[in-house]
Amino acid sequence: MPESQAVIDQLVCGARDGDPHALGALLELNQERLRAIIEFRIDSRLRGRFDAADVLQEAFIEATQRFQDFLDNQEMPFFLWLRFITMQKLIQLHRRHLGTKARDATREVSIYAGPQPQATSAILAAHLLGRQTSPSMAAVRAEMQLRVERALNSMDDMDREVLALRHFEQLSNSEVAKLLDLSSTAANNRYIRALKRLKGVMESMQEQGPWGG
Repeated sequence: MPESQAVIDQLVCGARDGDPHALGALLELNQERLRAIIEFRIDSRLRGRFDAADVLQEAFIEATQRFQDFLDNQEMPFFLWLRFITMQKLIQLHRRHLGTKARDATREVSIYAGPQPQATSAILAAHLLGRQTSPSMAAVRAEMQLRVERALNSMDDMDREVLALRHFEQLSNSEVAKLLDLSSTAANNRYIRALKRLKGVMESMQEQGPWGG
């Protein structure tokens, strides 16, 4: 769960006032939340080449170097600012390892946050269905994932991104609205619409079975 905003605000004030430990505490407080986001967004082709710890290390170094910029502007809450830097580092690693193919792993979504690794239908479907290691279930799972992907592909791109941010990254509605430059009402409506579409697909799969019979 996200840390109390009051705690974060207190640490930001402490860092501004010269507390040498405040920034380190801020980074540590958000570490596990960012780690989960990286694990969700990382391109499957790159697992094994680098991991979340590598991304976080680079992101935290840059965040430390650029912290004064955050204090001078504060256009976004601290977590979203730190997430922005982390996504920049993840994109750089994607490009470093994939070259021009990295364009498949990014999308132009946001206003402030810029390009970020895309919450593709394949990634979303895989997370929705969880991990299945049984060889006997591999074909069934592959068919189920394909059907979920088709449903996700039928969604509006922004609806799918809102679903990813709310459901998988566990951002609050206000955070999603800020990140995607939407009103709180619009962000919530998109999330509800995406959930209804997804719920209908999952219920249909339960009724018809994995092969859609």
